[in-house]
Amino acid sequence: MVIKPKIRGFICTNAHPQGCAAVVAEQIQYIKGLGELGDGPKKVLVIGCSTGYGLASRITSAFGYGADTLGVCFEKEPTERKTATAGWYNTAAFHTQAKDAGLYAETLNGDAFSNELKEQVIDKIKADLGQVDLVIYSLASPRRTDPATGEVYKSTLKPVGQAYTTKTYDTDKDKIHDVSLEPASEEEIANTVKVMGGEDWELWLNALSAAGVLAEGCKTTAYTYIGKELTWPIYGSATIGKAKEDLDRAATAINTDHADLEVDAHVSSLKALVTQASSAIPVMPLYISLIYKVMKEEGTHEGCIEQIAGLYTQCLYGDAATLDEQNRYRMDGKETNDATQAKIKALWDQVTQENFHDLSDYAGYHHEFLKLFGFDVAGVDYDADVDPVVNW
Repeated sequence: MVIKPKIRGFICTNAHPQGCAAVVAEQIQYIKGLGELGDGPKKVLVIGCSTGYGLASRITSAFGYGADTLGVCFEKEPTERKTATAGWYNTAAFHTQAKDAGLYAETLNGDAFSNELKEQVIDKIKADLGQVDLVIYSLASPRRTDPATGEVYKSTLKPVGQAYTTKTYDTDKDKIHDVSLEPASEEEIANTVKVMGGEDWELWLNALSAAGVLAEGCKTTAYTYIGKELTWPIYGSATIGKAKEDLDRAATAINTDHADLEVDAHVSSLKALVTQASSAIPVMPLYISLIYKVMKEEGTHEGCIEQIAGLYTQCLYGDAATLDEQNRYRMDGKETNDATQAKIKALWDQVTQENFHDLSDYAGYHHEFLKLFGFDVAGVDYDADVDPVVNW
């Protein structure tokens, strides 16, 4: 079939296998181009491995350090009539490249929140890897089924404490407009923490430790975004922020509970980027379009692969870690420093419907959005007949 992007609101409902493969290859080439990275992980579990920062982590582990990688994701496979999700095609492309390079690469597809998948992962580690020395936690989901009770929790994108009105950009209608959000209830806050907080990260580490598949000195990190003044009302000081605070609690608990193995757990705060998750959050398309403009002009813009390569070489396996008062790794300083934020704030105050495309880098935002699904990638023939069925 000829595959063109089908965009509905803030999501693309299809994906291009060759485009996704090209994006994966591009990231692999970036990591290879860095040369010898030194000591690093050897056997890595990536929970949420198929897109965004999780995929970049898997690529960095494998092609930067020669690590064996076991991935966990929840992706839809293709049929003769419908494409797979982008994460499916990304994973297929990664498998091909890793195996061509003589690297172990296996992926389990299913609900990472479930006890059943945790057991499958443990069995796979025992059979193939023995133990893992790095666990990346990079899940993004709007809902979670509690494995103990079977209750389904749904996250909410709302401010906490008081209503909030701000401007946003509707990517579907190409329109700047105000958006008003009512404050979350206590139940909505608690449900969001259940979905997006640190409980499942803890459960993974507890299960892996109990099964004896965590190596001594194992490192683990969960990814977060903190932001600054412009995004705090909908991010830091909102339901998502409460969930992210719970990640800090979980990191402390993991370090305490697994001190016998000298497990080293940190939350890692990364910069804002176009991802399938961030595209759904009010304010973020407008904010990201503005930071792309400012940071590209400053020469400080980075994508997923650059951020994760820096996290590994500076923090996880380097001696240049920047830790904040919550003991988080901070890789977002090029975005959140006062000088850059002042430039972004100045544009934010000026932006209107009429000048949006002049003041922002929405073209860059939209390009990155399409790339998430394998579209708008240089060198890919989007008029060609393509088989959507690609297997791992």
